[in-house]
Amino acid sequence: MKPKVVSIFGVRSDAVKMAPVVNALKNQDKIDSVVLVTGQHLSMLDEVLELFDIVPDYNLKLMNRVSTIIDFVSTAMVEIGKILEKEKPDLVLVHGDTSTSISGSLAGLYSGIKVAHIEGGLRSGDKFNPFPEEINRRLDDIISELYFVPTSSNRKNLDFKEYNQDHVFITGNTGIDALLSLTSSEIKTNIPLLQKLYDSKLKIITVTMHRRENWGDSFKKTLDAFKQIVEAEKDVVIVYPVHLNPNVRNVAYAELEGIDRIILTDPLNYREFAGLMQKSQMIITDSGGIQEEAPALGKPVLVIRDNTERWEAVEAGTVKLIGSNTEKIVSETHRLLHDKNYYNSMAQARNPYGDGKATGRIIEYLYYYFGLRNTRPEEFKG
Repeated sequence: MKPKVVSIFGVRSDAVKMAPVVNALKNQDKIDSVVLVTGQHLSMLDEVLELFDIVPDYNLKLMNRVSTIIDFVSTAMVEIGKILEKEKPDLVLVHGDTSTSISGSLAGLYSGIKVAHIEGGLRSGDKFNPFPEEINRRLDDIISELYFVPTSSNRKNLDFKEYNQDHVFITGNTGIDALLSLTSSEIKTNIPLLQKLYDSKLKIITVTMHRRENWGDSFKKTLDAFKQIVEAEKDVVIVYPVHLNPNVRNVAYAELEGIDRIILTDPLNYREFAGLMQKSQMIITDSGGIQEEAPALGKPVLVIRDNTERWEAVEAGTVKLIGSNTEKIVSETHRLLHDKNYYNSMAQARNPYGDGKATGRIIEYLYYYFGLRNTRPEEFKG
């Protein structure tokens, strides 16, 4: 009988990073593959499923039924547990640090099923920042049996006796696989406003912000910086796809709507967003995934956070942590726009997160784990 793997995810970012793995499992015949999505995101998840041609075997659509993190995790655990009892898999695959990932890990643990954590080993060093992601990823690692870690630094974070050292495997990040599959040629936009912008000579700065720790005063300081940037840099336009959370959306529109050369949009689908990054001069963000993706496209990243779980990018020079200080955001943006050597030092730095082959390494390791190949596959060298 073939081993069975249930892949669990529920938000857009994890769907993007799991898509190459899910499709690779679908397109091989040595392992039975089951796909379970929680619906932690709704339309944002659906567009990624459609983009990568993924049809889940189960879709819990939980965001139609719950309103808090506690509700979500408790409900997700129960519903995932029912499916695991029905499917009786040999392994559960979870990704990253979301409420879906910890729900899947705990359901697997309590069902007596081993768990594999894709994107394991990340640490910010502060268990409440980002919250609840840092706690989720630590718990996922403690629960898991297999660890697919993006980098050697992530592997060092698991170099303790509570982790099974034989099953820590460096793969690179599957998000790079997904991104490169879309940007191997220039992406065409279906949005007239963006096409007009791409045809202009304006330098595009893409902005994303959504993390809880940046709500409130920090958020307003950052928005003030954006106003100052477009006032000082007449050949620059800021494109800001605004998160749907009202704590972000209401403030962003109140502060920035109507300002010349600041374009506020609804969240873009992943293909459009990949194209926007491809066309941008630089990125300003508090996102974790973009710290990995933008360097793969040669785009410098300014991170509006005081810490990060992706220190490899800081050490490699592809991203810079600048916090939410208005003057710092303005000055670092100005330097990237006007100091060519500084720009190139970030844009041309080696991306430590992957070579587009992480998915293949994961599949080969699963073959090894299940006894379907005799030798341990080669790890990502970084």
